Amino acid sequence: MKGDTFQIFISMIIYMTVVIGIGLYFARRANESSENYFLGGRSLGPLVTAMSAEASDMSGWLLMGLPGVAYWYGLSDAAWTAIGLAAGTYLNWLFVAKRLHNYSVVAGDSITLPDFFSNRFKEKNKIIMTISAIFILVFFTVYASSCFVTVGKLFNSLFGFKYQYMMIAGAMFVLFYTFVGGFLAETASDTMQAFVMIFALITILVVGVSAAGGLAIVASNAKSIPGFFEFFGIASPKIADGTQEIINGVPQFNEAGKYGWYTILSTMAWGLGYFGMPQVLLRFMAIRDPKELTQSRRIATVWVIISLGAAVALGIIGRSLFPAQLTTYSASESIFIVLTSRLLPSVLAGFVMAGILAATISSSDSYLLIAASAFSKNIYQHLIKKDATDKQVMNMSRIILVLISVLGVIIALDENSVIFTIVSFAWAGFGATFGPITIFSLFWKRTTREGAIAGMLSGGTAVFVWKLILKPMGGFFGVYELLPAFIVSCIFIYAVSKMTAEPSDEIKDEFEKVKKMAQE
Repeated sequence: MKGDTFQIFISMIIYMTVVIGIGLYFARRANESSENYFLGGRSLGPLVTAMSAEASDMSGWLLMGLPGVAYWYGLSDAAWTAIGLAAGTYLNWLFVAKRLHNYSVVAGDSITLPDFFSNRFKEKNKIIMTISAIFILVFFTVYASSCFVTVGKLFNSLFGFKYQYMMIAGAMFVLFYTFVGGFLAETASDTMQAFVMIFALITILVVGVSAAGGLAIVASNAKSIPGFFEFFGIASPKIADGTQEIINGVPQFNEAGKYGWYTILSTMAWGLGYFGMPQVLLRFMAIRDPKELTQSRRIATVWVIISLGAAVALGIIGRSLFPAQLTTYSASESIFIVLTSRLLPSVLAGFVMAGILAATISSSDSYLLIAASAFSKNIYQHLIKKDATDKQVMNMSRIILVLISVLGVIIALDENSVIFTIVSFAWAGFGATFGPITIFSLFWKRTTREGAIAGMLSGGTAVFVWKLILKPMGGFFGVYELLPAFIVSCIFIYAVSKMTAEPSDEIKDEFEKVKKMAQE
């Protein structure tokens, strides 16, 4: 290992050691009870709530996936995605956060999302809880695999280590401290990592613009590529034998593609996903005082706008500085790594690239913990072993943590995996399965248990059908699967709720109680 590379490696090891220390520090408190382990005893402050929610949400996708899209296709696809996400973030905090927190307390003091849905509709046979837990297990396993891909690509690009070995090592690291520290370790480290992520993005943005000769030079270079610097057009790299053609050091592009309103609507639909993201919704449930959610909303919105804007800009700047460096879509997701290693001193580069680890760790720990809690609390304790003790539930959750990690590793074995593609599928799955029923549960008293079941099943199924069967047909069906699946779920919830008996007086009274709390 060369001297500069070794310094980067040491900096990242120091960072990882700090993260492990956080896990060990919170281990004793986390193991006091399952509520502490899974929800932190509802003790989060406004800053931790906001920063941990956004860090757990964005993952390595923010530092690798989104800049990779901008590097490969140009401004439009990445920018409209970012705009949709920023809008979704704000609306979720504004309308869902406080009411979900209050409702989760009123509805049986629910500590997981499946718990809340089941308690909200007072079900006895736990069908909603089981369906929710299964979908969480499926989509979070896919999500976790995207994080493992990120770690593998990071260390492979930096140090030349074999991708598969580094991916597995990263998975083991995340598993260890999630296993030990639980939700409190996760939220504390996520907060630290949110600061690391935004520091990394801003640092590389400033240094990158300077290295490129200024914003005017970056913009001029971007405009020279057909469709690259347009909101209503998209660049199309010319591909030969699986890689972009390079002639005399200049990357070749086809004519610009069109980026119409239908495509924009499809891309902005990413914002709908927020209403169904368990890792974000769980933070709403965990804050110590719902009145502090206003402060959390402001912090989260500012963080998201700055971070997303910087990530998109880095892809554009990267194409200006290193136009022929990355010649496949998968490789383009390493542009942040290239910029950092080429433009910063080694020690600082190591800490900045810890931002990628930060993004990855802050998401994968959330995914693993929520998926494990979904099985141990909602399937194991309520269906398989109803007399399970708190200790048995926590032990089962750790077994599931290991199993999910193994499955995630298997999915991530292909080093040509595209992080953006993996994340987009899991994002759509959560958004369509849980987004509509979250909104209807909180804001429509007439929603019935049967409607909830129909909405979750139809939304989750529609994601698979649209993605695997309809979308390959192109044309009208080329829209991002989240949008049609979300609409399908809403239709089923409304129609089935109207066709079935009204909720009981107990459910209605509880709804009205929460409604009044939201107005206080």
